[in-house]
Amino acid sequence: MPCYFFLGVFCACLSSLPGCGASSPGFVRSGLDATENLIDSIPFAREGTGALLRALLTGQRDRLMGETVAAFRRSGASHILALSGMHLGIIYLLLEKASGLMGRGRKAYALRSILIILCCWYYALFTGASPSIIRACLFISLNEVLKHFPQRERNAVNIWSTALLIQLCITPAAIRSISFQLSYLAMLGIFTLYPVLDGIYPPGKGPVRKIWSSMAMSISCQALTAPLVWLRFGTFPKYFLLTNLLALPITTLLMFCACTTLLLSAIGLCPEIAVRATDFLASLLTGCLEIISRM
Repeated sequence: MPCYFFLGVFCACLSSLPGCGASSPGFVRSGLDATENLIDSIPFAREGTGALLRALLTGQRDRLMGETVAAFRRSGASHILALSGMHLGIIYLLLEKASGLMGRGRKAYALRSILIILCCWYYALFTGASPSIIRACLFISLNEVLKHFPQRERNAVNIWSTALLIQLCITPAAIRSISFQLSYLAMLGIFTLYPVLDGIYPPGKGPVRKIWSSMAMSISCQALTAPLVWLRFGTFPKYFLLTNLLALPITTLLMFCACTTLLLSAIGLCPEIAVRATDFLASLLTGCLEIISRM
């Protein structure tokens, strides 16, 4: 429990920040500027690719064209542009893969967890420390800590409850945030409803099985968040299943490809094929959402 307390204190420090702006710590501001400059330096053929990557990786949406933002909104994919646990989850997977090069010994395993947690919290500060990002950081931190106590059962709902308790004890006002509410409701749907829906389809592998799992995931999130969205905004995304089936896999591939392209560009080894692949995925994502938005 002491580790949970200190994670909560760290959460409070991040949540109390107004965002990544002029008042942010210098090392955070410089890191954000360096990332934006790196994105701007890559010669993407498509004009809107750089602006989309800035939105997906740093949360800066100021350069996105109005038509692009409208297409995301009308197709029910606004959550992709708003940095959330989904984005940090992809970053987390990248960190897990990269840190695997450190080895699998006990000390290396502990060091990997420490580096992953620090990187995730830095990313949270880097992107403005929104309630949904803080929620994801707490989930990741608790999960990483519990990895080192295999004798203790890792129950997803218990982690959800602990993270919720920590965040509300330290920053009670967060409960009024729509991103906080939607983030926790979506994860509750994934932890409780998704296993039931996913289990309806016979176990096995194949494209149909993957499509079913994606649909079950989308329905699980929407089942708990849709009432709140309707209550707060008076809207409901009619094509959310189609949008999520197409947009989420493409977004995941785009972020993986974009991060790889940025890292290789930073060390001067980025091949043209990586730039073209990132450009193509960005164009594919916006193109699919524009088609759905016109339905």
